[in-house]
Amino acid sequence: MNVADFEARIGYKYNDIKLLETALTHSSYANEKGNGHKSNERLEFLGDSVLSFITADYFFTNFKDIPEGDLTRLRAATVCEKSLFEFAKEIDLGEYLLLGKGEQRTGGRERASILADAFEALIASLYLDGGIEAARKFVVQFVKTAIKSNKIVFDDYKTVLQEVIQKNPEEKLTYVLTNEIGPDHDKIFEVEVHLNSNVIGKGTGRTKKHAEQEAAKEALELMGL
Repeated sequence: MNVADFEARIGYKYNDIKLLETALTHSSYANEKGNGHKSNERLEFLGDSVLSFITADYFFTNFKDIPEGDLTRLRAATVCEKSLFEFAKEIDLGEYLLLGKGEQRTGGRERASILADAFEALIASLYLDGGIEAARKFVVQFVKTAIKSNKIVFDDYKTVLQEVIQKNPEEKLTYVLTNEIGPDHDKIFEVEVHLNSNVIGKGTGRTKKHAEQEAAKEALELMGL
């Protein structure tokens, strides 16, 4: 296992390299070797909580229009085994794991449960070595990528559109209320989203916020996102 290569892959230099080595050590390897070898199981336990906090904080801070129930579902979709497995594959985590001979023979390097658990252990090792900001920097990059690629599905289209547009600082998004239909107790709002002076999406809804979300959704669809 070339730990220096893996450090370069994840963009972090450890102060205590033993934390990384432990994070990459599956219980099958530790049991085979004996002699005090530690597996990543305890780190996995901690990493689960650190991951949950970071994702909850990220979604709460960045997606202000999403209600509590949707935030819970969004976080759950992010921290589930399927998502963590995909994140782990992005950094070829399986290649660097220390596995027992039996696990290697039976495809342990590609097994979703092993990779997801190791990913959580890796988060814990970053947290213990560099604090919450080191762990946050690592986790958030995967969350952003998953959102932009629609691997994590949610309804805050305004935020996604803003993230797409802000890559070009000279561009400006505005939401314009164009019409209100019906009596006060049963209004329908019509909204346009403008990119500079160009209309890039239209939406309707029972509230202005919902109409804005629908306009942003249409804009993203027209962009092929």
